[in-house]
Amino acid sequence: MSRPPPGTRADYRWFHPIPTRWMDNDAFRHVNNVQYYSYFDTAVTYFEITQGLDLLGDGPVRCVAAESYCRFLRSVAFPDRLTVGLRVGRIGTSSVRYELAVFREDEDEASAEGHFVHVFVDSATQRPIPVPERARAALN
Repeated sequence: MSRPPPGTRADYRWFHPIPTRWMDNDAFRHVNNVQYYSYFDTAVTYFEITQGLDLLGDGPVRCVAAESYCRFLRSVAFPDRLTVGLRVGRIGTSSVRYELAVFREDEDEASAEGHFVHVFVDSATQRPIPVPERARAALN
């Protein structure tokens, strides 16, 4: 079974810098796999903040993570400077799928790629709701 080639920076529309930290490294002297999910979560949250989606406060709508995935392509390690690329892969009835890639330093090919699915929920009931029109417009 062949794997698709790594994505490039040109495949993504929005970028967020993330410096590695000493504590991100594991005993094998590279960034531990669990840290990539933190990088994804941080990039998605910054994206939502900068797009004015206001999903962090005490408002009536929140997003919860429903799914995440990461494909590791090459190692990164402290003190690498990383950039997370983001694109909106799909907007559903009540969810959005963010597609993400981690780029090392100034490299054009991704070191890791994955996705993160957020479901829009009613803050009080925690039940899925349709993607609010304002959010849908920002995500498009």
